[in-house]
Amino acid sequence: MRDPPLILIADDVPDNLEILEMRLESQGYAVATAVDGAEAVEKTRALQPDLLLLDIMMPKVDGIEALKAIKADPTLPFIPVILVTARADARDVIAGLESGADDYLTKPVDHAALSARVRAMLRIKSLHDTVQAQAQRLEQQAADLAALNRTLEQRVAAQVDEIERVGRLKRFLAPQVVDTIIASGGEAMLAHHRRDIVVLFCDMRGFTAFSETAEPEDVMTVLGEYHAVLGPLIHRYEGTLDRFTGDGLIVIFNDPVPCPDPADRAVRLAVEMRDAVVSLSRSWEARGHAIGFGVGIAQGYATLGQIGFEGRFHYTAMGTVINLAARLCADAESGQILVTRRIAAATDSVAEYEPMGDVTVKGLSRPVTVLNVRCLLS
Repeated sequence: MRDPPLILIADDVPDNLEILEMRLESQGYAVATAVDGAEAVEKTRALQPDLLLLDIMMPKVDGIEALKAIKADPTLPFIPVILVTARADARDVIAGLESGADDYLTKPVDHAALSARVRAMLRIKSLHDTVQAQAQRLEQQAADLAALNRTLEQRVAAQVDEIERVGRLKRFLAPQVVDTIIASGGEAMLAHHRRDIVVLFCDMRGFTAFSETAEPEDVMTVLGEYHAVLGPLIHRYEGTLDRFTGDGLIVIFNDPVPCPDPADRAVRLAVEMRDAVVSLSRSWEARGHAIGFGVGIAQGYATLGQIGFEGRFHYTAMGTVINLAARLCADAESGQILVTRRIAAATDSVAEYEPMGDVTVKGLSRPVTVLNVRCLLS
């Protein structure tokens, strides 16, 4: 509602208009006038006053018809209407009230009655406007809440996807490597590609014989202890766990996140693995299990990427370098870490080596020069 409220007076008698206008303006109201019903409808639509004083008996369009037109207009807000009539005929009053009028005054208009009725109608108008404003705010809040819920649903769905994606990655990558992949924008790094990698293949010595004679529960216990010790070491050196092969582990370096020193990391990891298994083997020996540990490390190009099907993907590498690392591991005696000449050359400042001669590897036309890691230099 305006401040001051705007009151439209419609009357075809100039003296009546002047008297009503003077009385209302003296009380601080803004006033507009119309001289017939048609003009009253037109000005109501144009000005949308806060209150309408409408004479019933007017030319062209009388007050009742004007009232009906105003109340039937859906574009107009609620505007209280006081009918002003020279007759106190009950039929006129009833017709006006049934057409939508809110109150009535009879001519000659009593000043006190006019003031009281106007104040009452403006209070109603103010309350109505307040309710409408609150309803609009509630409607807007409901719309905002609905939009927020939609956004929240989208965010939850995106977060669920992210959690699932991170869960898939953490099955074969170190946590810090997963963080790097997520920060870089996604799993595009896991698409099929070719890269020079270092492969570490390790497994237990004597495990087959042990698993044939030991109880299955004992076998699972030993494997659980073995993996629990080696797993954190793989993560520490940011290796990519390609797969478990029973008691064997295949760890890749320099993929999917490149690193500047893959051979260095592989050799250091292998030595820590060997030392860790030595500690474990004391416990195994006390339980009657004679189990050793060997490692093979090679470097070369391979094709890497995700393989599998929806719901079950695996990240792996394929190439001769995998077979070479596996062959070196198979040839290693307990406690040995066999590496190729390329690995030894890349890490000659890291570890002390002893030559082991040449090894013929299936699938390679030339023998491979092999060295054993005796210890780390620093």
